[in-house]
Amino acid sequence: ALMELIKSILKVAVVVGIAYLLLKVFFMDIMALSLMSEPNNIESALYFLGWLFLGLCASISVIAVVDAPYQVWNHTKQLKMSLQEIKDEHKNSEGSPEIKARIRRTQMQMSMKRMMQQVPTADVIVTNPTHYAVALKYDQGKFRAPAVVAKGVDEVAMHIRKIASEHKIPIIESPALARSIYYTTKLDHPIPEQLFAAVAQVLAYVFQLNLYRKGKGSRPKALAKELPIPDDVKH
Repeated sequence: ALMELIKSILKVAVVVGIAYLLLKVFFMDIMALSLMSEPNNIESALYFLGWLFLGLCASISVIAVVDAPYQVWNHTKQLKMSLQEIKDEHKNSEGSPEIKARIRRTQMQMSMKRMMQQVPTADVIVTNPTHYAVALKYDQGKFRAPAVVAKGVDEVAMHIRKIASEHKIPIIESPALARSIYYTTKLDHPIPEQLFAAVAQVLAYVFQLNLYRKGKGSRPKALAKELPIPDDVKH
């Protein structure tokens, strides 16, 4: 705004300055117009007005020549600023990569915390035994088959086993079954039909084991090392 005000003042000063110079040059001729007879006075007046018009045109041309580069520079600057504002607005609306990454980390941490809170509710933990761990729960009122309430690999698997041990949840080592459940079943989803038979054997063993621990039954036979897992769900 200040620059535009200065430009306007300079433009007016140039026009007024040239008009003043022309009036000064033709002052005596203008004063003599009243002493001239027609048509000489008209010719002199038109001659002066012609010079005045040329002077004003020249001043405007000078202003345009000087102002044009500035206008180009200013337009380019404004365009760059507009593009940057668009980028900033997009960045603010979408969120910076750092903020989005932080949000994703927070969401993952919250999801992991909720998942770990479900481990104590599981009926059994099936492990690889070290690389994979899946926590199964059979809630007949919710699913028609046992569902995965927690699963993970490596450090997450180790944490699942740790929580299960603290809450005395049975941990069954079955590498093939653990991998199959991990890769075929999403969190909070029931296992596929192909794994019903294998998981049924595991749950039957766990049920008998729990009765034995409570002194209400005999010690169950060891679980079969090779559980019935179809080839299409093996991993």
